[in-house]
Amino acid sequence: MKYGICSQSMVSLKETPSHKSQMVNQLLFGDLFFVKDEINNWLFIETIDDNYEAWVDSNQVLLISDLEFEKYKNTKRAYSLQDSTLATSEKDNQTIRYTFGSWLPQFEEGLLSIDNNSYSHKEEVQIPGQGLDTIEIAKKYLGSPYLWGGRSIFGIDCSGFTQIVFKMVGIMLPRDSSQQIEKGEVLSFLEESQHGDLAFFEDEEGKIMHVGILIDNQTIIHASGNVRIDKIDHNGIYNKELKKYTHKLRLVKRTLV
Repeated sequence: MKYGICSQSMVSLKETPSHKSQMVNQLLFGDLFFVKDEINNWLFIETIDDNYEAWVDSNQVLLISDLEFEKYKNTKRAYSLQDSTLATSEKDNQTIRYTFGSWLPQFEEGLLSIDNNSYSHKEEVQIPGQGLDTIEIAKKYLGSPYLWGGRSIFGIDCSGFTQIVFKMVGIMLPRDSSQQIEKGEVLSFLEESQHGDLAFFEDEEGKIMHVGILIDNQTIIHASGNVRIDKIDHNGIYNKELKKYTHKLRLVKRTLV
């Protein structure tokens, strides 16, 4: 088995081993994965946090030993809270760049370590259970553009948004909304919902196609066009600019740690 880590700020994961293939997901800096297959310069990988499988260009990731993989995997989690950071190695002035929500490998006392280099990170970090809450993190994404398959503050889709926000508070969700709906406790009524609950929405065929995070039982933050705050009631999400309902509510769930 081969192992790897994302050493760039963000890397596209593809449906097939081709740059012309659609992006279905993204790796952010620090994300770990297993390698399951190889074709030419492409790796078929499985991410460790959500078991997502896709293809990645081998030139955009760093392969590591099993010992390094276990070392990265077993250290305490810390996530970047800056939109974009350029960090410089203390050893040879090598630079790395990473974005909001990136997992900082082996972070301790203002230093992160990757590929036998240490980099200074003096800004605030998010440590699950000790930092910001779900809604505080979610609001930092306000205005971020919608991007199918995206997981970064510079482009994100609805389930990528909910997944990474919850990940930063220590709750691991699957990648897609149709999978996320399987987690947690169903609430009977929207009125029972509270800060941080997930609301799921269906299309005309009854398929789950959207998810967002409730700020309270009347307001939701979600990625639709961009990350925005809208009103919600038992019918669904109401967009005041469009003066219509844009998403039909299916159910609300309280996601448990």
